[in-house]
Amino acid sequence: MARISIKVEPLHENGTVCLHAVSPSGKPRDPNSGCTGRRSYRVQCSACGTVGTPHGLRVLAEPEQTKHRGQHQTALANR
Repeated sequence: MARISIKVEPLHENGTVCLHAVSPSGKPRDPNSGCTGRRSYRVQCSACGTVGTPHGLRVLAEPEQTKHRGQHQTALANR
């Protein structure tokens, strides 16, 4: 069975994943990077895809990540 990963991904305003270095405010450290800054965070499961809706703060997405991981663990235990 393949390993399942559940990540919290930072997103630009247009919904693309932001991999740029950012300051604590969410703005890009390098003004020439073309990054518009981080706008939201989504929970992404390698087995299920996007979980729920994006959250404005990372700390709001992390409980959803934990809850979804628990659902996979429960499904494995019930096999």
